[in-house]
Amino acid sequence: MLLALLEQQSQGGLGGVFWIFYIGLMLAMVYFMIIKPGKKQKKAQEDLRKSMEPGDSIMTTGGFYGTILDIAEDGTVIVEFGNNKNCRIPMHPNAIAEVEKAGSAVVKEDTASEKEDTSAAKDDVKLGKAKK
Repeated sequence: MLLALLEQQSQGGLGGVFWIFYIGLMLAMVYFMIIKPGKKQKKAQEDLRKSMEPGDSIMTTGGFYGTILDIAEDGTVIVEFGNNKNCRIPMHPNAIAEVEKAGSAVVKEDTASEKEDTSAAKDDVKLGKAKK
């Protein structure tokens, strides 16, 4: 029985090489589709935690928006929610999903003349006219 099995494998040619290649391919797919993205996400979360400072606006994993007031030495983050100055909650840093740095949002006000210039340029383009 064992002899017959060995003869079948020797006649098959590349059967063993195929299975080794197939298993290697499956392991590579698992690594690149599961393990590597997980490591990348974990590193991004760690960088997010390290970049947090008092005054930054945050969004928690529960969807609440707040402002960081203080970061304790043990890593606890004290967050103020809403306009109520008495609503200060200590949180674990893992509960923070997004951080927006203080002063990073830039608001640009459009003047009336800029709006007219851009609308006139759009009308010219629609009509096929080019300003020279």
